[in-house]
Amino acid sequence: MLEPTLESKKASSNVVDLNDDNFDKIVKDSNKDVLVEFYAPWCGHCKHLAPIYEKLASAYINEPNVVIAKVDADKYRDIGGRYGVQGFPTIKFFSKNGKESPEDYDGERELPGFVTYINGKANTKRTADGTLDESAGRISSLDDLVKEFISATGAARSTVLKRAEEAAKALTGDDTFSGKVYTKVMSSIIEKGNDYVTSETQRLNNMLKGSISNAKLDEFTKRKNILAVFN
Repeated sequence: MLEPTLESKKASSNVVDLNDDNFDKIVKDSNKDVLVEFYAPWCGHCKHLAPIYEKLASAYINEPNVVIAKVDADKYRDIGGRYGVQGFPTIKFFSKNGKESPEDYDGERELPGFVTYINGKANTKRTADGTLDESAGRISSLDDLVKEFISATGAARSTVLKRAEEAAKALTGDDTFSGKVYTKVMSSIIEKGNDYVTSETQRLNNMLKGSISNAKLDEFTKRKNILAVFN
């Protein structure tokens, strides 16, 4: 009787594999910031980098406009040649606005260094474990209005709220969510009192301890960060 054959399965990865067919489509997408590792399968330094690079890709899995990618530049030599790759691993950052002139990554080749670099370039707020940092969701102009709101009393608070609502209307993109949270908190404090911040923070802490999706984790973290401004 023949022994059953075990087929090795490739482990799932969040690092995007690039080749001749998809390189330009992915890397030159003007909506995305892309970090590309040019590697060779036989390269010892590349093998050492692989698990770190995988953790980096996992940290940014919830950032739709950030791509962590790699290309076998030994196999796809034309791609490496286009960007002057002479050694492995070579790492280049293709920003949204600089596709034709990618920047060489010469920083620390450990996870914290990569995360700091990408956050600086892509204006993201990720930590090494993929969660959002304590500044995520915060908007400095609205933080300033919060200070005025806290110092104000009575009708003066309603005046500050109206200014915050006007400022929130001018926000775009992901910031529109934050604007709604700021004004919602102000409105709730006016209606329910200062204890609202404490009770809402506790409610969010309880939800963060539960089983929630990554999207909800990001949402609740931003809410909690904004609530902290009111303390």
